[in-house]
Amino acid sequence: MKPSERQYQTDDIVSFDPATGRKLGTVPAFSAEDVQEAVNRSREAFNEWKKSSFAERKSFVMKAREVILNELDDIADLISRETGKPRSEAIAMEIAPVLDLMQWVARNAERMLRPKRIGLGLYGLMGRSSKVSYRPLGVVGIIPAWNYPFSIPLGEAVMALMAGNTVIIKPSELTPLVGQKIGDIFDRSDLPDDVVQVITGGGATGAALVSAGPDKIMFTGSVATGKKILAAAAEKMVPVVLELGGKDAMIVFDDANIELAAEAAVWAAFANSGQSCCSVERLYVQRNAAEKLSAKIIEKTGSLKQGVGNDPTVSIGSMSSERQISIVEDHIREFEKAGAKIMTGGKRNSSLAGLSSGENLFYEPTVITGANNRMRPMQEETFGPTLPIVVFDTEEEAIALANDSEFGLTASVWTRDRSRGRRVAYQIEAGTVTINDVMYTHGIGQTPWGGFKNSGRGRTHGIEGLMELVQPQHIHTNHFPLLPNAWWLPYSPSADGLFHDLATRFASGSLFKTSLMLPKLMRRTRELLKLRKGEK
Repeated sequence: MKPSERQYQTDDIVSFDPATGRKLGTVPAFSAEDVQEAVNRSREAFNEWKKSSFAERKSFVMKAREVILNELDDIADLISRETGKPRSEAIAMEIAPVLDLMQWVARNAERMLRPKRIGLGLYGLMGRSSKVSYRPLGVVGIIPAWNYPFSIPLGEAVMALMAGNTVIIKPSELTPLVGQKIGDIFDRSDLPDDVVQVITGGGATGAALVSAGPDKIMFTGSVATGKKILAAAAEKMVPVVLELGGKDAMIVFDDANIELAAEAAVWAAFANSGQSCCSVERLYVQRNAAEKLSAKIIEKTGSLKQGVGNDPTVSIGSMSSERQISIVEDHIREFEKAGAKIMTGGKRNSSLAGLSSGENLFYEPTVITGANNRMRPMQEETFGPTLPIVVFDTEEEAIALANDSEFGLTASVWTRDRSRGRRVAYQIEAGTVTINDVMYTHGIGQTPWGGFKNSGRGRTHGIEGLMELVQPQHIHTNHFPLLPNAWWLPYSPSADGLFHDLATRFASGSLFKTSLMLPKLMRRTRELLKLRKGEK
């Protein structure tokens, strides 16, 4: 857990508060050599950690959980300062969900990873049995995004630890202090040295972690960076889990609870200033409900207070960086150029410009009408506080519009007709589809998280996510090792006839058909026994 004692001769990474521009602190940028040493230490620690019991692992995780609870407000303040999000949002959308995940996986990992017996069908009648046990992978490298710098890496680390792995976290260069805080939390839970390490730095440090050859990489970020990590990992046959963002669709039918749908859309589009992989970035509403829903969304958006996140009455904070806000501005210009209408927002909040000693990173929550899928911003991930609204007529059209994307992380369907909700949900190409709810399932640790198409590969969270962190080992036993197997060498005409029956009778799964081949099986076994005696 503790970094190397030597001094790193590298440039510092400076952390800033995006809302105020104030410098928050500096961290070292680990070199490729530093990273390799960290991986080596992690591999040495794994040799002991993998022997730990589930009860021991649970004890450490629950101690870490108590550290968080005792410092909840201070951690929330740090997250808010380093990301620009409201402090209350840091608690609701980062700390609370990961606390829930920690207790759930700590209490249930042993049950989920218990060895499982496999039914072998007719092979069982031959005195065979099989079990699958789950072995830890080794060193797991976690490279999270800056938008949820606490919940994403901490949740993935805890699941890796409970599976018996050691962990190296490379936090985003935009949120390194939150990353270091995670390391401090594990230090204070008395976790053995180097079981969890935090290495700080920029893109070069992340690339070095991949090149150092850990046993798995968990990455959250852009498609472009995900492709680079996938290519680099392939060089050393390192498996990866990629969560690469989304362009999530919300479908609202005219029989939906429009008031509820409007409230949900405002939260799902503008929480964390729209900087969530699962933010609603495309809202499709049936024509008869379009005017009413749009009006309610515009009204509710206008009531949101924007400002610095330490104000408990603030709902919308700043964006993370000038680079990210420039993407939003580009998309708004493109919407206007293509004929869409900006109903509210559409610019930086000039009233907050004086708060920052740097760039004004407050972008007003923006509602857009008259959009369609042919517009470029409807195909590219915006990752900002924008909500474009598109009108549709039929169920089939809504499904086609929702699936018209290279992304497929989450989607939602809003209707009072439950059968229609399920019917539509099953046809949407997304890793998670919610019916009359939206976005928050990343906060449910028991459910799998991941996407279709360019939204990524693999899963985190849930039993599916836990299985990403182990390798199955199959143990097969012959309980009566007395006779040679009939399919062993040397072959003969009788073997050929038996093998024909294996294909046509035994492989049918039918006990009756299999019984018809018993005479040939007995002859073949006697043949092999005679050969054995002859060899003697």
